[in-house]
Amino acid sequence: MRMKVLFHDSCFDGAASAAVFTRFYRERIQPKAEFSYQGLSHKGGGEEIDRSLFDGDENAIVDFRYSQSPKLTWWFDHHQSAFQMPGDEQSFRADTSGKKFHDPKRKSCTKFLADVAKDKFKFDPEPLRDLIDWAELIDGAQFTSPRQAVRLEEPALKLMTVFETNKDPTLIPKVIGEMQHESLKNIIELPYVKEKLEPLMARHQKNIELVTSRAKLEGGVVFYDVADQPLDAINKFIPYEVFPNARYSLNVSRGTQRVKISLGSNPWKPELRTHDLSKIAEKYGGGGHPVVAAISLKADDLARARQVAQEILAVLNG
Repeated sequence: MRMKVLFHDSCFDGAASAAVFTRFYRERIQPKAEFSYQGLSHKGGGEEIDRSLFDGDENAIVDFRYSQSPKLTWWFDHHQSAFQMPGDEQSFRADTSGKKFHDPKRKSCTKFLADVAKDKFKFDPEPLRDLIDWAELIDGAQFTSPRQAVRLEEPALKLMTVFETNKDPTLIPKVIGEMQHESLKNIIELPYVKEKLEPLMARHQKNIELVTSRAKLEGGVVFYDVADQPLDAINKFIPYEVFPNARYSLNVSRGTQRVKISLGSNPWKPELRTHDLSKIAEKYGGGGHPVVAAISLKADDLARARQVAQEILAVLNG
């Protein structure tokens, strides 16, 4: 039996969710299942998930929005903006399979999935506790300080950095296999991970310097534009190390496939947040969570992205 798992690509929580789902499925549903993995990314224009990707005997989506495809068997997500296409939520509400789950109040999909698997399918998640706890910390932005989030000294945070900048479609599926049995400390020492990590850490230091030089505090919002740099991902906590009392961060960046507007709220100053960032992002075709969200536009739509960023800046400061 072939199980296909579609997961949120370039994301620690997405990979960890896929690892926990795989171990749960093999232990409680079908021990002999053959697994394959496919990362999913948000694209400009709010396109429907390509239904040709559902090519397993069973198909799962973890940590990514819903699909109405009749071939979708399992679904776990915690995003506020999980239902983006017309009819998505109605389809989910009408499902009677008992295999599709959504809770936008959960900090990480990994822990949400582990809890559901434990409560409903008698899965024991304790052997994966370290992985689950780190996914909860990372996706819930529960770092002890901006320094911890920016300096990336722990193995989980180093692996997070590899994922966020990864371009190799084979790397994260390989790591998902390792995550089911290996410690995070051992995973970052694997040669194929280590060779990616070392140059990334050097580049990360340059990104810290770049954001520090460009970030400006406008009202309560740290804003910076790095769309002229070839950056597909940048550590979203750097602004709070530069401006510890900021309420929000907002930036424009551009990669090879998209222009991205990223919105965040200061996790160390939660009392200062007065906006649901997912609702703001949804107005422009994006989504996320109340505390962090993003909007993707087509790669050649930089002028529009900068205009949208200024509109959001006015909203956050208004």
